[in-house]
Amino acid sequence: MKQPLIELQNISFQYDYTKVLSHLSLTINEGDFVALLGPNGSGKSTLLKIILGLLKPTTGAIHLFGEEASKFKKREWIGYVSQKANAFNGGFPATVKEVVASGLTKKLGLFKRKATNQQDLIREALQAVDMLPYLNRNIGELSGGQQQRVFIARALIAKPKMLILDEPTVGVDQENVAIFYQLMEKLNKEGMTLVLVTHDMSVVESAVTDVACLNGKIHYYGSKEGYEALTKEQISAWYSYSIEQEECV
Repeated sequence: MKQPLIELQNISFQYDYTKVLSHLSLTINEGDFVALLGPNGSGKSTLLKIILGLLKPTTGAIHLFGEEASKFKKREWIGYVSQKANAFNGGFPATVKEVVASGLTKKLGLFKRKATNQQDLIREALQAVDMLPYLNRNIGELSGGQQQRVFIARALIAKPKMLILDEPTVGVDQENVAIFYQLMEKLNKEGMTLVLVTHDMSVVESAVTDVACLNGKIHYYGSKEGYEALTKEQISAWYSYSIEQEECV
């Protein structure tokens, strides 16, 4: 039986008098590959912050890896690649190796002695995303898609049990988008639990196993096949505009 890694039970959240999330329940199990779909302003960023422990919900309960979130200490088990990684300053003077190594800070502690196998871990993480030949290149010399894979390696180096990616294909050309989804499929087949947070409906065409539709609350959460059986009218009603006009929600 699959272990539940994230359990959200009746979660609500509001900023002052503005309600952002309402009575949201969601369970992500070990080995899942979930696409969390929602337009701008749907509450995706707030939900991410709640999962990552940066915000506390107004109501509801959160369990991470079977433990109450407030008591959960193994935060390195949840790897995170932020949307800001896609807007990385290309002039930053760091090599690929240095960027990936910075992902060990949380695992080792800022002032602890670095692990003797650090170089092996760096190479292993870069090999996982097919970027090992760029080990000593400056991060600014790489394309947007290549930089993205380096930041995924940075998240993988701490050996997380699940990986959350926020709008991972924004600003990435179609060729590298295809490479990205191939990489995600490979990682998932190797046992990595994945959550892709996005407004791009085309993510459903990739190897995701489950889809969650968010707009203030969860309107649908289930298999990709179940999502594909929904009508465009149903989905449009959840997001208050026609998906015929915009191929992302």
